Amino acid sequence: MDRLLQEIEQREGDLVALTQALIRIPTLNPPGRHYRDICSFVGERLGARGWEVTMVRAEGALGDSTAYPRWNVICRLEGAEPGECVHFNSHHDVVAVGEGWTREPFGGELDGGRIYGRGACDMKGGLATSIVAAEAFAAMRPDFRGAIEISATADEESGGYGGVAYLAEQGYFDPDRVQHVIIPEPLNKDRICLGHRGVWWAEIETKGRIAHGSMPFLGDCAVRHMGAVIDEMERTLFPLLAGRRTAMPVVPEGARQSTLNINAIHGGEPVQAEDYTGLPSACVPDRCVLTLDRRFLMEEDIAAVKREVTEMMERVRAERPEFRYEIRDLFEVMPVMTPTDAPIVRVVGEAVEAVLGRAPEHVVSPGTYDQKHIDRIGRLKNCIAYGPGVLDLAHQPDEWIGVEDMVDSGKVMALALDRLLG
Repeated sequence: MDRLLQEIEQREGDLVALTQALIRIPTLNPPGRHYRDICSFVGERLGARGWEVTMVRAEGALGDSTAYPRWNVICRLEGAEPGECVHFNSHHDVVAVGEGWTREPFGGELDGGRIYGRGACDMKGGLATSIVAAEAFAAMRPDFRGAIEISATADEESGGYGGVAYLAEQGYFDPDRVQHVIIPEPLNKDRICLGHRGVWWAEIETKGRIAHGSMPFLGDCAVRHMGAVIDEMERTLFPLLAGRRTAMPVVPEGARQSTLNINAIHGGEPVQAEDYTGLPSACVPDRCVLTLDRRFLMEEDIAAVKREVTEMMERVRAERPEFRYEIRDLFEVMPVMTPTDAPIVRVVGEAVEAVLGRAPEHVVSPGTYDQKHIDRIGRLKNCIAYGPGVLDLAHQPDEWIGVEDMVDSGKVMALALDRLLG
């Protein structure tokens, strides 16, 4: 064990350089830039070390197009003897840069033991850590049994349908093919994430009637109708959700309750292009659309979650003449939680305790990640998220990941491989 841990420490420089190189490939989603570039980069590195490399485009998947094809890479290293397969899955896409940066977002700057850049924490640092951990283990245990897989997949930040969902549909996460999955999401190096809450995205549209803005009494304002909907949410739905708590160990504490986020509202005249210098036309808005993001708990039923929103809309309709609306489902994901006695939870927990000297905390993520597809489509339940990085830094300006955290997490990953395949 000591030699394996020392091997990880000796590869710190390589781990830093690999993380920097991954950050410097700006895989922005949307729209989905440089996906093939990063998959080729990972494939070429592992292919040169004897891994079998498979490039998979998610043709026809949500988001896939000629301009922005959804590329994924799966790399597999066979051991000297038959055995189980351990798969490390990381998404390679990153969210928009946003404002407020004091560092170059795709520079991969190393400063004070931290590597800065969009995706450093979420989750190119985790991808790099899994690669270096697997390479170190294979070098020290060339006679290992079973197989190791590393994948870099598309579109987790927009649902994962062009990435893990597509691969699961193609059988890449079939339990007969893969037995253990670790997703190196940034949940802190002393935590094991067992799963996530459920989510329902939907659109609510209120309908009105267009008329001249100087005579609004001849029309019916859809935006005012939506205002009544939001008022009803504030008075009844938000307090109802705030009173619900879960036994799931969700972090942070505020996410132990049911939540609802108003993601967007669009009503009336569309926003014009930036180079338009005229004034808006005088019209009563005849439609208004609200996008809602409802996160629900293991204890809640999805049908009841949807029914609460419909009942809210019906209360509004009872009080407003000519009120008309439509609710459209966008997508839904059931809550997922791997049992604490699952093999991957137990083995990674033992490795965390060996490296850090303390037992890990078992947590559940407030938001979904690609475990949902591995569980639902792949039917593979032995899956966790474990990786370096602080979750609160994800999607923030000056996003960073600590080098020491990556080294420690790399030791945990390598020890887990040793216990499962050594």
